[in-house]
This record gives sequence, structure tokens and C-alpha cells, in this order.
Amino acid sequence: MISASARLLRLVSLLAARPSWTCGELADRMAVTDRTVRRDIAKLRELGYTIESDPGPWGGYRLRAGARTPPLILDDEEALAVAIGLREAALSGALGGDQAALSALLKLRQVLPQRIADRLGEMDAAFVHTPRPDEPQITPGILLELAAACRRGERARLSYRDWEGKATARDVDPYRLVHTGRRWYFVARDVAQEEWRTFRADRVERLQPTGHPVELIDPPDPALLVSRSVSTGPYPLRTTIRLPMPMDQALRLIPSTVGAHRPEGPDATIVDIGGPDADGLATYLLSLATPLRVVSPEAVRQALLRRTQELLEDNANGQSGE
Repeated sequence: MISASARLLRLVSLLAARPSWTCGELADRMAVTDRTVRRDIAKLRELGYTIESDPGPWGGYRLRAGARTPPLILDDEEALAVAIGLREAALSGALGGDQAALSALLKLRQVLPQRIADRLGEMDAAFVHTPRPDEPQITPGILLELAAACRRGERARLSYRDWEGKATARDVDPYRLVHTGRRWYFVARDVAQEEWRTFRADRVERLQPTGHPVELIDPPDPALLVSRSVSTGPYPLRTTIRLPMPMDQALRLIPSTVGAHRPEGPDATIVDIGGPDADGLATYLLSLATPLRVVSPEAVRQALLRRTQELLEDNANGQSGE
């Protein structure tokens, strides 16, 4: 059971996340009763939050325009410090794979007084983010633009440059941003292709809202989609293996940047791995030094058997190879 104050902060965050919520939706998100939601709404109104409501079972609650005030009072220097800290956390992925820093920065920038927003813009223009050698450059502006598109729930026109440098433009339905520890990926539905896609955020040149609202039906697990794309997308061959171990242990053995994992019961994990060819995949599987079964394809299974047989024959007579 979370405290009343923590619950109120959670309620404010939800109300600020989208234009309207029904009482039932808020109750489900917060794991409380409808009565608790109504009581908390009344408390927020007492605290000065302007929350409007529509009567009836299909009515909803919403924060009045211009009333999305964060539940903290910050002076100019504090607001700048928080915004800059969130910006750096988002760029570095210091908080892990979630979007907490990016989401908080987006909300904060929406409510900053103009004088503070102007100073933050000046600092953004002056600061230079120096990535690690293997980390791509990405601007805070692009990240915030992508995050805002995911929250708006409307179709957008994406200008993108692929790994070959080819520029394309397409209509997409934005869904989520995923951070893998090295890169940000933008997950969206490609309207023309009618399929879910992942786009490297550092290759996005522009994202322009179209004003066309969309409702996403049965969206995928964004982290799993990115993991599968990263681990198998660039390779001509993919193999599926079964590891006799729980998923958390399998992730320690094969990182999510190498394979796409899914549990098969509590004590087994299925992993999809990409590679250059059957022999290369067999070599990698042998290097894991753990029991496993190749589910598919047959070419990888035969390559693994062949490599294993060669090792057995080389060591069967105990000779040193002189």
C-alpha cells in the first residue's frame, strides 16, 4: 500500500500525461477503488489543482489547460539545475532502460515560465555532449520531439536516414522510445507497410505531426521488438535455441543486445540469435559452454554437431597434436 502523498503525486502525473481519464481508468492504473480516486481528486482540488470533470459513467477527469503544475515549487536556478540534470541523464542513459528522465524533462519544459525556457534554450545551444567512441550523437531536441510524439497519440511524418545513408520519408504512428544502454530506438507503426518498425533515434532528421489522431491496436512489447531487431536484424541468418535455465539467468549468459529472449515456462528460455552463417553461429554457441538445444534451422544444428564431433576426435586419443 503506497502512502497517500505518493498516491497523490502519481495521480497528478497521470492527469498530466493525457487530456482525459475516466474514474475507472485511473482506479485501474493506481490499483485503488473508484471511491479512493474521487477522494484523491477532491484533495487535489483543495490543494489548488484545477481538475474538471464530466458527469455520468463515461465522464472523465482532466487538468484544465495551463494548470499542469508540477507538485514542487522551484526557483529559476533550481528549475534550470533540474532540467539540465534530466537532460544529461536522458542522453547518457544513466537511469537504465526506462524513460523516466526523458518523460520528466518533457513535462518540466512544458510548464517552465518563458524566461526560464529561454535560458535553458541558450544552455542547450552552448553545451556539447561528448559521447563514447561507440555511442552515436543525438540532440536533446530530437529526443524530446520523439517523446512528445509518443505521448500525443497522432500520426506523424518521419524523415529518416538509414544505415546506407539513404533518406526516406514515411507516415508513422509513434508508440515508444527504448534505450538499450548504447542507443535510443524509436518504435512506431509504418502506415504504408502496415507493420511495426524500430528506428535509430540518432538517424531521425525530423518528425512532423500531421494532426491525424490514431488509436494503436494490440501494440507489441517495444523492448522485445528492439531487442529482436538489434540482435537479428543486421545478420543474414538467425537461429533459435532453447536454454534449460530461467530467463534472468539466460540474460546473464546471452545479453539482450545479442539475442531476443522469451520464457518457456519457469525453467527454460527460448533465444533468437543472428549470425553471419551456420558455422559462425555454431562457434558462438560452443563458446557459451552450457547445455542447449538448437530448435532451428537444421543448418546450424548440423554445423554444431560437426564442430562438436571434430573436437571429440581431436581429443579422443589424448595426443597433443605434435
